[in-house]
Order: sequence, then C-alpha cells, then structure tokens
Amino acid sequence: MDITKLCDQHTSVVGLQWGDEGKGKIVDILSEHFDLAVRWNGGSNAGHSVQVGDQKYAFHLIPSAILRPQCISVLANGVVIDPVQLICEIDSLQQRGITFENNLKISSQAHVVMPYHSLQDRLAEEKLGDKKIGTTARGIGPCYADKASRHFAVRMADLIDPERLRSRLAHIVPEKNSIFQALFGSAPMDWRPIFEEYVPLGQRLKPLVCNTTTLLHQAMASAKRVLFEGANATLLDLDHGTFPFVTSSNCGTGVCVGTGVPPQAIGRVLGVVKAYSSRVGGGPFPTEQVNINGEKIRQRGREFGTTTGRPRRCGWLDLVAVRYAASVTGATGLCIMLLDVLSSFDEINVCVQYATPDGNTDEFPADAIELSHVQPIYHTLPGWHDELNLVHSADALPKEARAYIGFIEEHVGVPVQMVSVGPGRDQTLMLG
Repeated sequence: MDITKLCDQHTSVVGLQWGDEGKGKIVDILSEHFDLAVRWNGGSNAGHSVQVGDQKYAFHLIPSAILRPQCISVLANGVVIDPVQLICEIDSLQQRGITFENNLKISSQAHVVMPYHSLQDRLAEEKLGDKKIGTTARGIGPCYADKASRHFAVRMADLIDPERLRSRLAHIVPEKNSIFQALFGSAPMDWRPIFEEYVPLGQRLKPLVCNTTTLLHQAMASAKRVLFEGANATLLDLDHGTFPFVTSSNCGTGVCVGTGVPPQAIGRVLGVVKAYSSRVGGGPFPTEQVNINGEKIRQRGREFGTTTGRPRRCGWLDLVAVRYAASVTGATGLCIMLLDVLSSFDEINVCVQYATPDGNTDEFPADAIELSHVQPIYHTLPGWHDELNLVHSADALPKEARAYIGFIEEHVGVPVQMVSVGPGRDQTLMLG
C-alpha cells in the first residue's frame, strides 16, 4: 500500500493496549502528509518517542508531528497543560533547531496543571499505601477533577490574563489549603509565589493560544487534512478501561470531546498495537510473564517508561483485549509495532480467550476486579529467529512473522496496514 492512501481522510491514531504502543512513530510518519496534527487528551503523563536517523526525540505534551514544519501541531481543549513542562519541552526542542512560531497552537479552553495538582497527586498516592493506582504523579488526575468540579479550574485563557489568574488563585489556593490540611496534614501554600511564577509562563505561551476548535473547523472547511494523536490508550480509558487502574481522560473514545470536531468528520481510525503486551503501574494484566520470557521481551523492546523510566511489565499479546479496544474505538486499520522484538523465540503464545469462573469467554471485562480473576487461553504459533531490522517489505518477512500478522488480523477482524520492525522511519512496512 502507498502510504498516501492512508492519508486521504481526517485520521485518528489511538492506542489499543495499555499505552506505549508506538503511536508517536506512526504520527510522525503520517504527519508528512497532513496539514494539522492534534493532541486531544492527557497531559505530560504521556511519552511519545520518535527516532529520525540517529536522533531520538521524546514528546510529552507537544504533538509528535512537530518535526514536520509544514504541519501545524495543536494542543486541543481536552489536553491538560503543565506550562512548566511545556516550556521546558519547547526550549529543549528549540536548542535542537526546531521552531514553534507558526506551527504550534494551544487551546484557550485547555485546563492548566498547577503546582498543587502534582502535590495532591503525590500525597494521595502515598496515602493509598499498597493500594496505589500507579500514577505518574504529574497532577493529571487532580487537574481533570478540578475541571469537572469547575470551582477550582484554571484554563489557558486564565493563565495568559494576569488579572484573571490573580483572581482565580486567590480563590482556589485557600480552599486547597483547607482540603489538603484535612486530608494530608500538609502545610498551607501561599498563592502569591505561584502567581509570580506562572504569570511569565502565561505571557511566554500567550502568542500560541487561540480557539483551536474554530481553527480546526476552518481548516477542514478549507480541505486541509487533520491527523488526531491520542495519548495513553484504550485500556486506560477512564470509562472503558480497566477501572480504577486507568488514566483520567477518555483516551480511547474522547477525540470529539477533546477537539470539538464532530464524529462524522473522522474518516479513518488507526489502532496501534504492540506485537506483545506491556503495562506500567498497577492493575490486572492477564498475559503478564514474570519469567525469562517477560524479561527477554523487556530487554529486547527497551521497555522502560519514556515519562518515568520505570520498567514496564511485559507479556504475550492479548487479542481478547485488542479486539475489545478495536471495537470501542472503531478502528478501521491496525498498526503492529515492535514486531522485531519477538525475533529469537522458538514459539510465541497469543491469548485468544479467557477462562473465567463461569466458563470460557471472548469478552473483555473492563473492570479491574473482574479481569483479575481471568486466566488466558493461549494459541501457540511458531516463532522465528531472523532479525527484522533490515527488512524493507512485508513480503520479505519470515513466513512465521507473516503468519503471526495474519493471525492478529483474522482474530481482531481489522486489516493490518502498517508493521514496524525497528525505531527508524524507514523501518516501517506498508501492507495491503
């Protein structure tokens, strides 16, 4: 398949597992053929990696398309923005020759992660003890909670207006002090130093802030093509993931809410899935391999968090979970990532059903307690020992690797359209 055939409609890229699938690489490759690329959920808890030649980039807030100067990168209203992290990311990329004057836009309606959010995140997690959820402690959840409560929210429109920011902080911080003192026994905060620190941050970002909903509608009316970049992944979705071990946004299903774009505008949904499974933090993981196989996958896949550096839990591919996620997101095509990691296994297991106290099932329970009681039922496929990093076409893959791809495609019921065999842009194979 010619890659341009995947870029002829507004396209959404979403993760179909527990994150870290390789969405950044897919967005980077596709964005060469799009006019705008939009992050629509999450915050600096995301970590999207892109490799161009021998240069490696890690993005936490800025869309992975920023390396394509002709493509406008957008942080839409559904993102929660830590201005300290964002400016740090901008400065780091500028030092590497990447400019932002004309191709980064930030929604005035996006909510702002403030210092008390990360403090609350850390204190609440500590209080949970051995029942921790596994948050990155970046303040994402508390910021989304304030967005929902409305009374304590700060948006980008507030951040860039000093008087509005002063009024908001003078109201919010005393209330937060009362809550934190009651819950955690923490010392009170003074809103004035926060105000003094964040005013210049807002002024630095102000030239980039606009109504991104209007921007996107105008772009689509002008026949410009838009690429939507999801952060985190469907099994971490607040409503449809393995609750409560999820993130705080609708990362599988929230593209329309997070952008203001109607669902009928999005013509293609590419679901990104690793050739195996991984997970960071707590929560059930039916196919986890706490053994030599799991460690082999971790080392070959360099499975350590882009945001936290934490080692990821690793295991066999779970097609019950992937099929569920593809259904929830409406995936029209699959991108299989890190296929090269599975080279050197004699046999590869794939979970095709769950054994439950009530019998075998094809259904994925989006509830942590229920999922913790299932046992994976595996289908075993022959492995391969050829290294794949120099393969440049799907036809040149070992027959066992092609059979593995075909097995995924058949059981998920969605065509595989891209396969990654290494971190580089040129290590991506087109299928179909």
